[in-house]
Amino acid sequence: MNEQKKRLVIAMTGATGAIYGIRMLQVLQQQDDWESHLVISSAGLVNLKHELDMPRNELYALADVTHGIDDIASSIASGSFKTEGVVVAPCSMKTLAAIAHGFGDNLISRSADVALKERRRVVIMPRETPLNLAHIRNMASVTEMGGIIFPPMPAFYNKSNSIIAMVDEGVGRVLDMFGVNVEGLYIHPGRLVNFRFLKATNLGSRS
Repeated sequence: MNEQKKRLVIAMTGATGAIYGIRMLQVLQQQDDWESHLVISSAGLVNLKHELDMPRNELYALADVTHGIDDIASSIASGSFKTEGVVVAPCSMKTLAAIAHGFGDNLISRSADVALKERRRVVIMPRETPLNLAHIRNMASVTEMGGIIFPPMPAFYNKSNSIIAMVDEGVGRVLDMFGVNVEGLYIHPGRLVNFRFLKATNLGSRS
């Protein structure tokens, strides 16, 4: 891979909201100066099929590099492998708890733990309602370690007319934190979605 490219790890768990991870991969796929590293849990694959009817080979094709969930010897499990950070989208409460307590039992929690210890950006998109005290405390713990909790809460002020547009607003805000060019995504009221490279796709029809 091109060493000049910035690397971003996109981790997907079994929580609802697989579309967030998919959209991030699609955006990064169109960025010449970014390299995406995907890791998805077994529950994430089940949910991907359930929510989007997407086979794993289509998902893998969106990423520059795909890592196995149990491949603890993977490059992204090491702090010496330079990345801009990790996005867990969507993030289950189990994975949130593992990250909050430094329990690197698989490559998702390990890669997030590595990013935190190396003082790199970690953005968690937790999907659960309502929240119990353990969930809230785990979010606080990750925040205290320098991570960012970004619940995928849709914004209504943009008057979005589709689920995809509402998803893109959150995707744009998260990727903007890493310096990814998100021109054309919702960032604030009044901006229009005009994603020339995310034209009508099968995902749009599945929304």
